[in-house]
Amino acid sequence: MGKKLDDVFLQQTVRQMVKKKNNFGAILCVEQGKDFSWEGAAGNLNVDDQYFIASVTKFYMTAVVLKLRAEKKLALEDPISNYFSADIMDRLHVLNGFDYSKDLTIKHLISNTSGLPDYFAYKQPSGESVASELMKGKDQKWTLEETVTLVKGLKPKFAPGQKGKVNYCDTNYKLLGRIIEKVTGMSMADVFRTYIFEELNLSKTYVYEDVNDTKPVSLNYKSNKIHLPNYLTSIPSEGGIVSTAKETMIFMKAFFAGRFFPKGEIEELKQWNMVFFPGQFYYGIGLEKLWTPRLVSPLRPIQEVLGFWGQSGAFAFYNPERDLYFTGTINQLSGFGHSAAFHAMIRIIKALK
Repeated sequence: MGKKLDDVFLQQTVRQMVKKKNNFGAILCVEQGKDFSWEGAAGNLNVDDQYFIASVTKFYMTAVVLKLRAEKKLALEDPISNYFSADIMDRLHVLNGFDYSKDLTIKHLISNTSGLPDYFAYKQPSGESVASELMKGKDQKWTLEETVTLVKGLKPKFAPGQKGKVNYCDTNYKLLGRIIEKVTGMSMADVFRTYIFEELNLSKTYVYEDVNDTKPVSLNYKSNKIHLPNYLTSIPSEGGIVSTAKETMIFMKAFFAGRFFPKGEIEELKQWNMVFFPGQFYYGIGLEKLWTPRLVSPLRPIQEVLGFWGQSGAFAFYNPERDLYFTGTINQLSGFGHSAAFHAMIRIIKALK
C-alpha cells in the first residue's frame, strides 16, 4: 500500500467530493484485495445509508444474463423476436425505410449497440424528454408497452450492430428485463433476489417496488430534493435497485471473482465503444470502462477501471492492476457528481505505489 492510503487521506478525499456545488453528500467505500477495507461519508450522508444505485443496476443485469447463459437458458446471439409478441416487434427498429427489427439480438441490447432510441433521454414530439419531465417533478411510471409505443415514433440512431456505433439506451434494458422475466418465469425483483441478493446474503439490497417506501435517502436534482416513486418502481431492470456502498462492494467483488459465471468470460465483455453522452466512457458487453487520458497519470498509466456509473452519482468500479475497488454515491441526479467521484477514484489510484 502507498503510505498516503490511510484514514486521514481517505477522509480528506471523501470530504473533497462534496465541495462542488450541489454535491450535498458522499459515500465512499474502498477495498484492496482481502487486506484493506475502508468506508467513509461526508455531508448529509452516512456510510450505512441505503441509496438508489440507478444504472449501476445494469451491472447486476450483466451478472444475471451471463448466469442464465451459463445455465443454457439464453444466448447472446438470440434474436429478441424469440421472446416478444408480433405487436411489440412490429416496426420496432425502422431506419431510412428499412426494418431491422428482426435483426435485434440480446447482445445488441446488453452492449447498447441496438441503435434503438433511448426513451429516457430522447426528445418526444412535445419537445420534452422523459428525463427533463422527471427532473421537473412529473413523476410517472413507464411500462414496457408505453416505452415501445414512444420509441416507435422516434428515429433510431443506427442499424443494429453497426461497427463502431453505440448509444447509451435505457430502452435496451427495459426490453432485456422482459426477456429475463420470460426466461425465468419470475419478476425482475424476484430474479435479482434469487440470483444475487440471497446468493450473497445481502440484507440491505432490494428492488424498489413500493411507492410508499422511504428507506432510501432522498435524491437530489441540482439544489432540489426530488421524489420519483412511480418512475422508480417501473424501472427494475434499468435502475431500480437500492443498496449500500458495502453491499454493492460485496456484489462487485463477487462479479469479478467469477461467482455468477466463469471468470474467464469477463474478457469477452471488453468489446469497447466510446460513449459521449450521458458522459464520456467506454461501453462493452454489459460493462463500462472509465476514460482516463494519459495526461491524468503520465508516468504510470491508470490502466483499466471497470464497472458502472449511475445517473444518481452512484458508482462501482474496479482497477484490476492494483486489485482496487470503489463503491459509493454522490446522490445527485444532475450528473455533476460524477466528476467528483471520478477524481476521488483517480486520486486514490495515484496514491498507491
